[in-house]
Amino acid sequence: MRAVIVAAAVAFIISLLGTPVAIRVFTALKAGQPIRSLGLASSDGKRGTPAMGGVVFIVATLFAYVAGHLALTTLPDRQIAQAKPTMTALVLLGLFVFCGAVGFVDDLLKVRQKNSDGLSAKGKLLGQVIIGTGFGIAALYVASTNGQTVASEHISFIQDISWLNVGKVGSVMMFVFVITAMSNGVNLTDGLDGLATGASMLVLGAYALIGYWQYRHWCADDTYARANDYCYQVRDPLEISMIAAAAACACLGFLWWNTSPARIFMGDVGALGLGALIGGLAVATRTTLLSILIGGLFVIITVTWVIQIVSFKTTGKRVFRMVPLHHHFELAGWSEVNIVVRFWTIAGVCVAAGLGLFYSDFLTAVG
Repeated sequence: MRAVIVAAAVAFIISLLGTPVAIRVFTALKAGQPIRSLGLASSDGKRGTPAMGGVVFIVATLFAYVAGHLALTTLPDRQIAQAKPTMTALVLLGLFVFCGAVGFVDDLLKVRQKNSDGLSAKGKLLGQVIIGTGFGIAALYVASTNGQTVASEHISFIQDISWLNVGKVGSVMMFVFVITAMSNGVNLTDGLDGLATGASMLVLGAYALIGYWQYRHWCADDTYARANDYCYQVRDPLEISMIAAAAACACLGFLWWNTSPARIFMGDVGALGLGALIGGLAVATRTTLLSILIGGLFVIITVTWVIQIVSFKTTGKRVFRMVPLHHHFELAGWSEVNIVVRFWTIAGVCVAAGLGLFYSDFLTAVG
């Protein structure tokens, strides 16, 4: 637990203190966010606000991970054995950094071209698929000394579902889908001050708890497994908890400056990176289907966006005033702060429900 707390604290401090530095740097570089005029109240006065703030919490998470590992070296032998970086960390942090890099290119093009177009949708999708495929192969084919891999050949809910074996190729395809879907879901949610940051913080916090609970009830822990019938067959759950906690607290530090009125935006570098990390956490903790509930706000916003696109292309009619969904409520007269707080509430309810299902499964199994 000490390593998780150290990582979380370091991430929060770096992000909280580093964000104002990034604001000054990006402002000096004139890396302002181009705002498309859509007649929305939330766009008033935001043109020129520095973007690419996601760089701060990505860097903060990386430094926090190192700090967490330094803390591990002070613990008893069982934890010291895990003090070396693992394939799990490589996959999760790699997704965070490289999908963030795709977003960085998108943000940079927006700034240079002085419009909101940036990288094409196909270009972003191609980048996500290539990154997802690379790390998906690593997650499935690179095993630890006990044969455990980051990903599984099974579809998972709270644990692997034994009869849903999709094979190695199917698993990599599923990995790519989860990473791409969650990455784009967070990106669609990032439209109002603090909305995506706060919602991501809640989801990452949930995965920090799940990872630590799995670590305390881990099949690879011989002491626990010998005394109990129910355990979690995952790889490096302490790493998972540490990374999720660090990213959650990095978002918390960033939220201080990103909440309304935002002094900096996370940009696509933050949104695509966070979504990819959340998708990776879902796969690594064997909670792929449960992530639909835990990340319920992202799913709702994505599904309503798809409904709007399909409806307009097939019938010429719009179901919502505007998508993503938060803009629908803006046009309905809700204030930006009201929308953000209420959407955070929805995200919190989804997270609480997901954690409740996760824990109830454990109680049922051991009861």
